[in-house]
Amino acid sequence: MTAFAEVIEGGRSYPLYEAVVPGRRTLVITAGFHGDETAGPLTLLERLPEIARYARARDVGLRIFPCLNPSGFEDGTRYNRDGEAPNNDLLRYQVAPGRWVDELPAGTDFLSWAVHTEGPKETRALLAALEREPAPAAALDLHQDPWLEGAFAYAYVFGARAAYRPLVVRTAALVPLAASALVDDEAGVRSDADGIIELHDGSVTDYFYRRGVPITAALETTTRTPMALADQVNLVWIRGFIDLIA
Repeated sequence: MTAFAEVIEGGRSYPLYEAVVPGRRTLVITAGFHGDETAGPLTLLERLPEIARYARARDVGLRIFPCLNPSGFEDGTRYNRDGEAPNNDLLRYQVAPGRWVDELPAGTDFLSWAVHTEGPKETRALLAALEREPAPAAALDLHQDPWLEGAFAYAYVFGARAAYRPLVVRTAALVPLAASALVDDEAGVRSDADGIIELHDGSVTDYFYRRGVPITAALETTTRTPMALADQVNLVWIRGFIDLIA
């Protein structure tokens, strides 16, 4: 684990860490954009040796960014200590000449997209690290949903969904799927019958999709899911993504 950047939050310096495992094709895993969503960082930090062994046995490379909002993680807050939201700020869409938006509503046409380089400091640091490297074979972002009541899981995905269905089945054996659920009242975002959503929201998942990465998803477990179960769901998707590109 090495620091790829450093950010200053509330007058204190925080390193941003990356773990790299060499392999024939690379999976990027990100977590901890929201500091109050702890399951992803804990899975990656506590299970790293196990995950690395699984990837090496299949000649899959890893680039793991386990905690992208360290001050928020330390404080137990969604945003960083300066009140910035590091998530969903990597892209902008031009929907009309000179009119750019940070989220593309379903069914909305757009003229072009561009990488957004003026987001929060953590986002800028991650983006610089990602832009220095070729696009990976797959990308997985680990999140949690703090609003849905009860223990559930769902995922944001892009492209053909057949690759994700075995992971959905394995997930459902551990935690109920948030199927046909309204997961964002304000934006009207609803999952399908498999707990799957497609949303171009400027997230790191959306960014990788625009870079041509064919397998990319953001996995959500609820914060009300027991940590041991959330950990198991995270591992299902991590191992599943490794298998998909092996």
